[in-house]
Amino acid sequence: MRLRLLLILIGALALAPNAFARGGAYVFDGGTAGEQAQVRAALAASSFDFSVVPATVTVHIARGVESRALPGQVWLDADLLDGGTYAWGVVQHEFAHQVDFLLLDDARRTALQAALGGISWCSGAAHGQLGCERFADLVAWAYWQSPDNVLRPAGGGPLSPTAFRSLLSRLLPAPVRLTAAVKAPPLKRG
Repeated sequence: MRLRLLLILIGALALAPNAFARGGAYVFDGGTAGEQAQVRAALAASSFDFSVVPATVTVHIARGVESRALPGQVWLDADLLDGGTYAWGVVQHEFAHQVDFLLLDDARRTALQAALGGISWCSGAAHGQLGCERFADLVAWAYWQSPDNVLRPAGGGPLSPTAFRSLLSRLLPAPVRLTAAVKAPPLKRG
């Protein structure tokens, strides 16, 4: 009887490999198996639960494209992904835009901009002065504090990772509030 129950449990886990995924729902459009693996690894390295994004995101991978995001869409440069962990912060940054697009409303964006600074939320200013870009940078950094993260803020940034995670957990809609994240350990090389 125990063996039968164990086999059923193993079978259920095998049939639902994404049931415990924190990377969210996404599909690939392009990219090699290795480049797609870098996207999966980048999302897995983050302690942010991207499964809170209420949509399937299409990840477009091609050479020479500018990394960017629109609601439900992320574009990533294949050459960047070929760089391995160097790309992970950028991948997390572009997926953080999905959190903005699909979970935040104007009131939440206003509260975030007050904390993060910037001239406007996502238009009418230089890239570094946009609240939406500061938000995406901080999601990437606050949930993956690794020396490999290219989005580590110079001079500490507008908020500490702990303060940002606390603010974001209060601002996300109630059904998707995040628990406190733990600091991600640095990657082992070699």
